[in-house]
Amino acid sequence: MCGIFAYLNYLIAKDRKTIIDTLTSGLSRLEYRGYDSAGLAIDGDDNEVLIYKQVGKVAALKKLVAEADVDFEKEFVSHCGMAHTRWATHGEPSPTNSHPHRSDPKGEFTVVHNGIITNYKELKTVLENKGYMFESETDTEAVAKLAKYIYDTQKPNEKLSFTALVKGVIKELEGAFALIFKSVHFPNEIVATRRGSPLLVGVKTEKKLKVDFVDVEFGTDSAFAPTEEKVDGGLLSPTDGHPKLRRSQSRAFLSEDGLPQPIEYFLASDPSAIVEHTKRVLYLEDDDIGHICDGELHIHRLRRDDGISAVRSIQTLEIELATIMKGSFDHFMQKEIYEQPESVVNTMRGRVNFESHKVTLGGLKAYLATIRRCRRIVFCACGTSYHSCLATRAIFEELTEIPVSVELASDFLDRKTPIFRDDVCVFVSQSGETADTILALRYCLERGALCLGITNTVGSTISRETHCGVHINAGPEIGVASTKAYTSQFIALVMMAIQLSEDRSSMTQRRNDIIEELKKLSQHIKTVLSIDKELQQLAKDVLYKEKSLLIMGRGFQNATCLEGALKIKEVSYMHSEGILAGELKHGPLALIDENMPVILIMTKDSLYPKVQSALQQVTARKGQPIIICNDGDEGISSQYKTIRVPQTVDCLQGLLTIIPLQLLSYHLAVLHGVDVDFPRNLAKSVS
Repeated sequence: MCGIFAYLNYLIAKDRKTIIDTLTSGLSRLEYRGYDSAGLAIDGDDNEVLIYKQVGKVAALKKLVAEADVDFEKEFVSHCGMAHTRWATHGEPSPTNSHPHRSDPKGEFTVVHNGIITNYKELKTVLENKGYMFESETDTEAVAKLAKYIYDTQKPNEKLSFTALVKGVIKELEGAFALIFKSVHFPNEIVATRRGSPLLVGVKTEKKLKVDFVDVEFGTDSAFAPTEEKVDGGLLSPTDGHPKLRRSQSRAFLSEDGLPQPIEYFLASDPSAIVEHTKRVLYLEDDDIGHICDGELHIHRLRRDDGISAVRSIQTLEIELATIMKGSFDHFMQKEIYEQPESVVNTMRGRVNFESHKVTLGGLKAYLATIRRCRRIVFCACGTSYHSCLATRAIFEELTEIPVSVELASDFLDRKTPIFRDDVCVFVSQSGETADTILALRYCLERGALCLGITNTVGSTISRETHCGVHINAGPEIGVASTKAYTSQFIALVMMAIQLSEDRSSMTQRRNDIIEELKKLSQHIKTVLSIDKELQQLAKDVLYKEKSLLIMGRGFQNATCLEGALKIKEVSYMHSEGILAGELKHGPLALIDENMPVILIMTKDSLYPKVQSALQQVTARKGQPIIICNDGDEGISSQYKTIRVPQTVDCLQGLLTIIPLQLLSYHLAVLHGVDVDFPRNLAKSVS
């Protein structure tokens, strides 16, 4: 893992340099996902595959390829190439462990892979016993070797199709994967498949497609039985009786005169790698096998599962290329922090009627009665998305009077948490592809719970597999450290709480107050952003050389402390800890002295007196806290350094107090010379 891109041109002449530039440009769009090495595979001059791999950035790969002794001007009327950015999971970062992986020194089969194959050790052992030699430490190489094994052991009188061969591979795999296969035995063909990891196909043609969907082609029932039988523990099943896939011309790619039409395909794990080429995309579903041959895309499935659509729609991407560019900003994180006055408005647009004080989330409309009757609401998320759930738990409980629990997806799965049919489970993920959150979603679906998705990515796995949900409309978020997605998730969840409570007249005034403050939110955020220079100076003068930082608050600000600490540690590599101020005497107070920097969030709400008590406990131990407080709060002594933000209703105050912490984390990272948008060891989409 972590990013896949492939490009196939059919009857459109491209020179080798253009093909390489297309592949490396696609990888550059995936850089934000986090990676430690990169590689690509293209056709050579004599039916061989040229593979280039390099540790480091995509720029290092470009340099390696540019220095290669190849004919960059050679033209290919049809060609398929693949590329990959890797985030090490099996084996250290090295050229050998980087993708693409080959089946043998001749490169008969070449594979790129996102995900983790959990049974690769068993596969590797069996293949080594059969004489196959492994070059790397990765799980992916076993997939390439397995493809060659199946090809080598087919009967002399039969010819496996590329699709049937890949089916034979994936039925032996356990775990999560998005895979793309290329082979010298099937020139100018490519096969892509996925299970648990995202993969989409972009289509670019001069002429309009006949229809905006691709038919799914199912195997014949009689073909299944032989392939479903397992032998000797289920590894490396024999290939006889391989499925006979029905092949029919895909209606989408029929031309007026019946002749093949020139076409280009772009395959990627993320829409941002495709949008500069085309906005027409098709999302593969789990266990789909997409086969591109003779300019046509065919989608195969080996069994007709209940509930699986018989077509795959070709959709139009909504994102623009300009939104995934930095513009005048130095980093994506900085740009996305400054986009928040607009992104919060986009989250509310068309959903909040400020005149009638009504919230309408169309995606939930048909399920409101069911949600209101539920026994409890379970929020499930990871990282920043988890903090957005924590930040809104209290207002959910207050407005709806429904019990609410907030779960870390990994822990939720580890505990095998009891879930019942009358529970409502809400899954929050910016990308909609967070692996643990998806596994938790499927766990809850199996137990009959109503499942909602809150995502920022249309067409993502979570948005497709949940019963209903809300798209946060924050726009593409490229920086690994989430900023605007957090505030948009926060608002989406508050809006959801408001709509669910509309049948409770006792909460009318409270709802109206919140909606009135939502109206002012964009301007309030602009006010906070206007103190950026002061925060930059504060980072430089007070915090830059510190090794650790404590952030304290309580009530609605507890989640702000946790999220602020996460931002600081993930982008500046400075240890930071979010602490519930009510827990000071239960351990954290032992850390406080004149050398321990502290940020205390002390805004005007019902818990203000209790936070004042925490302030006194810190100063009594010679602490010198920096206080995030409201404008006009005269109760704070001038002896303290303060960060002042506008005052709003208590449940929304965290949207304003988090922004100074986002800015501080950014400036600390810059001061430390850290690559802000690509923190070490982290990925944007943890798939």
